[in-house]
Amino acid sequence: MRLIIFALGMLLALAAPGPARAQAPERITFGLDWVAQAEYGGYYQAVATGLYARRGLQVTIRQGGPQVNHMQLMIAGQIDFNLAGGRAIEFAAEGLPYLAVAAMFQKEPAVLIAHPNMGNDSFEALVGKPIAIGADTRAGWWRFLAARFGYTENQIRPYTFNMAPFIINRNLIQQGYVSSEPYLIQKESGIVPRVLMISDAGYLGYANILTTSRRLVDQKPDVVQRFIDASIDGWYSYLYGDPTPAFRMIREANPEMTQDLIDYGYKVMKERGIVDSGDALTLGIGAMTEARWKAFYESQVAIGIHKPGIDISRAYTTQFVNKRVGIELKK
Repeated sequence: MRLIIFALGMLLALAAPGPARAQAPERITFGLDWVAQAEYGGYYQAVATGLYARRGLQVTIRQGGPQVNHMQLMIAGQIDFNLAGGRAIEFAAEGLPYLAVAAMFQKEPAVLIAHPNMGNDSFEALVGKPIAIGADTRAGWWRFLAARFGYTENQIRPYTFNMAPFIINRNLIQQGYVSSEPYLIQKESGIVPRVLMISDAGYLGYANILTTSRRLVDQKPDVVQRFIDASIDGWYSYLYGDPTPAFRMIREANPEMTQDLIDYGYKVMKERGIVDSGDALTLGIGAMTEARWKAFYESQVAIGIHKPGIDISRAYTTQFVNKRVGIELKK
């Protein structure tokens, strides 16, 4: 009888539900549009401080660069999120199943850089002067500036991401980013350049825009929400907390990135309100609005970059943002 009772007890113990097994983290691969630098600090901060892990995500950040096409990798299903949201209206126009899900930069950080004391203190003053820009810029915000200020194709000079032509030629203007090239030019040559931000000229485009597939949005909205929320927390932690964990990861990922340049980029992003300004002040970092997308699209139609009649509601979704996630971290 004792043996029978013991055997029954063992069977009941085996049948009883045990402690729930820890669920394996969701693996996410995220592609940047350039090499690791201060402008991506919020994402590296989220990895370094465990913010992604706390939301059950194991995130791998892949650097971009001139020889990397993360959009092709996303189409091939090899990455889950990508900083390609600047093409969101193009996706909608071509019926591609990708869309913007968050805009981490409320201001476009692209700039025109000019020599000082040459009368180059405004966009209007650059009419007729040589301006070095790349092919992507020529097809993008250059057309906005040309339409607004009367720039012509004759002004364009090739830009090869080399600052030497600008340093040598006092009449040359070049493109760049507010958080890097002005500092590098001054460090290399002692020139303190004039810096004109495209957003100050009225350019309405968001930047640092997270893009993903419509399939992931439809099939795993919880994963998308967790990735965006953790990324937003990472940006608040990076900007208003201790950024050194992100700094460390950026230098490890890109050994050519010096701490002085990281410090400069970090400082300028905060001073210029690249991340936390506009709608982000009330809706939280990553904010996007229908009104701004509509205004940007209409401005692009007016200068011939996009055709009229595109259903831009297919270009983006605001279902994952504007929830004030992490905003209390500013305190």
